[in-house]
Amino acid sequence: MFTKTKNHLLVTTLFVLLATAAQCGAQPAKPAIQTAQEAATQPETTEFSPANLSDNAKLQVVATTTIIGDMVRNVGGDMIDLTVMLPVGSDPHTFAPTPRDAASVADAHVIFVNGLNLEEFLDELIKNAGGKAPVVAVSTVVEDCGCDQEVKQSHAGQEDAQHDEEGRHNGVNPHFWMTPANAIIMVGNIEDALSALDPANAKTYQTNAGIYVSQLKELDAWVKEQIESIPVENRKLVTDHKALGYYVDRYGLELVGAVIPNYSANAEPSAQELAALQDAISQHNVKAIFIGTTANDVLPKRLAADTGIQVTLLYTGSLGQTGSGAETYIDFIRYNTRAIVEALK
Repeated sequence: MFTKTKNHLLVTTLFVLLATAAQCGAQPAKPAIQTAQEAATQPETTEFSPANLSDNAKLQVVATTTIIGDMVRNVGGDMIDLTVMLPVGSDPHTFAPTPRDAASVADAHVIFVNGLNLEEFLDELIKNAGGKAPVVAVSTVVEDCGCDQEVKQSHAGQEDAQHDEEGRHNGVNPHFWMTPANAIIMVGNIEDALSALDPANAKTYQTNAGIYVSQLKELDAWVKEQIESIPVENRKLVTDHKALGYYVDRYGLELVGAVIPNYSANAEPSAQELAALQDAISQHNVKAIFIGTTANDVLPKRLAADTGIQVTLLYTGSLGQTGSGAETYIDFIRYNTRAIVEALK
């Protein structure tokens, strides 16, 4: 279904050491995949065999985030038993796993993760759980966005560089799920893994993935059409942190700056950075600040009040609760796009 440069599935065993490294002053762990070129030559990737399933048994599948979980559910359907680790509304940057999560990891046949060191809790969890399931980074072969070279906000040199280095996770923006085009790549990685582990049901996984990819292609075209309805001079964004990089890159928007000039919402800007952002908002006539529903909204609301612009909520790290209008990944993208268009028109 999905063309690869290799005939067998590549699976990345991801061990996240960021939290420990940051405390000890060591270099953070190398991310699972950084670019498409590195994906093709990554030395840590290994081939694996089908799971040992008894008659009528289902694959025990764990997904870290609600977004990955929804994609896995669309591909796996009734052929798998799925556990989603992070509750709806939780922030993957700050999530703390529970004993129940450890039990799920120990019993799993496969664990689907974002990769790129987003799940900073994962290494310790896997060690404590003692499971031996392959960890599949759905980020494999996703290209990093180039939007940061275009950010016009002027920050404080070395301090900003430190923020950026800490948040980029070795130079790669981990929020790649924010576009349907990247979601299609994620679905391909999920389908390949499930098919390799459960070849008896590979046809079903392939069919389910094909249907879902068609929906994602339609979604991508719809988003482009909606963004094009915004006057060109209004296509400027300020966000709480740099979670919209891929979205901005894909759909021709301009990221003027972020309240937290970092890829993690779990960080703090300096007074100098906030002052520079306030100047940039005025200079570029930005109409709104977009903040994630899981992010701390104190600083963005203060900045919005100081500059006289509105605050608009978006879903970034998690799907929404029942009734939110962002319960599935497709709903999540539609909700965000409608909110962006309404705020910027």
